Amino acid sequence: MHGLINKSIQCFLRDSYGTALWEAVARETGLDTVGFEAMLHYDDAVTERMIGAAAALKNRPRAALLEDLGAYLASVEGLRRLLRFGGGDYWDFLRSLDELPGRSLMALVDLELPELDLREDGGGHFSLVVSGKVPGWGAVMAGLLRAMADDYGALAVIEWEDSGREERIDVTLLEARYTDGRSFELARPQREEAPA
Repeated sequence: MHGLINKSIQCFLRDSYGTALWEAVARETGLDTVGFEAMLHYDDAVTERMIGAAAALKNRPRAALLEDLGAYLASVEGLRRLLRFGGGDYWDFLRSLDELPGRSLMALVDLELPELDLREDGGGHFSLVVSGKVPGWGAVMAGLLRAMADDYGALAVIEWEDSGREERIDVTLLEARYTDGRSFELARPQREEAPA
C-alpha cells in the first residue's frame, strides 16, 4: 500500500479520535507511533492490521470506520480541490468519477487506487462499481460521495453494498442544488503579505 494512503489513515484516526487512539493502534499492530513515510510503500497486511485494530478499539464495524475515512478525506483541502475539479455540480462530479484514478496519477505516478466504473441508469440514478486489491474501497468511496454531496449542496441517497465479488454504490440524486454547499473557486486564495 502506498505510504500516502497509510499516512492518510493515520491522520484520520488521530484527527478524528485523538492521539491516544492512534498510539493504541500503533502499539496493537507493532507500528512506530511516528507513523508512515508518505512516499514509501508498505505491505497491504500492515494497512489491514491498522484498520482492524482501529475498528476493534472503537468497537465499530470495519465498513463504518472506512466510510468515516472517506468523509474525512473529502474534507482535506488538497484532495477536496482535486475532487471539485470533477465538475461544477454534483451531477458533473458523479459523471467524472471514472477519471479520478487517472487524475490522481498526475499527482503521484505510483499511487494505486481502485478502478471505478460508473453507470448512469437514468432518472438521477447511478451505480458505481469499485474494484480494488484491498477490500473496503467501496465503503471509503461511499463516505467520500456522501461528503461531496454535502460539499456541493446536493440531496442524494447513497447506499453501499459488498456482494463479495464487487463493491457497489447506488446513488440516487434527488436534487442537485438542494442547498448552497461550500464555496469553491478554481484559483487558490492569495495569502496576504505581512507588512514589513
